[in-house]
Amino acid sequence: MRPRPPLGSPRQLLLLGCSFAVAGYAGVRLLASDPLAVLLWFVGAALLHDLVLLPLYSAADRGLVRGLGAAGRRAWTPYVRVPAALSALLLLVWFPLIGGRVTERYRLLTGLSPDGFLARWLLITAVLFAGSALLWARRARGAARRG
Repeated sequence: MRPRPPLGSPRQLLLLGCSFAVAGYAGVRLLASDPLAVLLWFVGAALLHDLVLLPLYSAADRGLVRGLGAAGRRAWTPYVRVPAALSALLLLVWFPLIGGRVTERYRLLTGLSPDGFLARWLLITAVLFAGSALLWARRARGAARRG
């Protein structure tokens, strides 16, 4: 067997190069309009994440693991963690529209109604948790058959 190169396969390197090219193009386009605003946005986002969000979701995850561990259901952790993380990520991305903070601007820029983002986010969250529960039930049933 041939040893694998330390950087990955040629396909991985090609995909990585393409992603860097797209990110570079987006960065050049973004910085061309207002470089100071973009820089402030990135610094603010990094500080918000590192100083506020990271401690919050770390504490929530620790509480989840402890709570499920105390209830004797530690194996359920990924089935709660994954849909909660995806739901939180969607909330973070769409928060201005879910919270109704930029409704007029959204309407002016897109010509679309901003109504319904909260309902869609709640529906997506319910589907994520339901899918996770179905996956857990399927795996628990399979384990019961085997054991």
